Amino acid sequence: MMFYQRNLQVATGRRGTYEITREIQAVVTAGEIETGLCHVFIQHTSASLIVCENADSTVRKDLEEFFARAAPDGDAMYQHRTEGPDDMSAHIRSVLTQTDLVLPIANRRLALGVWQGVFVYEHRYHASSRKVIVTAYGEKSD
Repeated sequence: MMFYQRNLQVATGRRGTYEITREIQAVVTAGEIETGLCHVFIQHTSASLIVCENADSTVRKDLEEFFARAAPDGDAMYQHRTEGPDDMSAHIRSVLTQTDLVLPIANRRLALGVWQGVFVYEHRYHASSRKVIVTAYGEKSD
């Protein structure tokens, strides 16, 4: 069993989705893992990871509209308002999505579906630099 790990810095400009599929695939490629798993973890509580459609951006726009209703910014019921009106809603969105993903590796490639991509989902309005740890492990190719 072989392991390969890299840290990614993902610049986010504002609330929204940022595709990182290529960057994750680059880690798998560099690690020369033929068959195995790729674990992806974001080190934040106001951003998350999602596997989502990457062909039609309206899917992600609709997802944002859903979260705007499910976890509205500045809701009076929130006690936590330390960093502004999008602070607590960002934490809720992060909890409702995921902070880590496990993806299969087959033939040195992420085994994603045709229309699937991996995204950092930024839940805050201001720009950030998000830290993502990518660990590929499995059988190394000869």
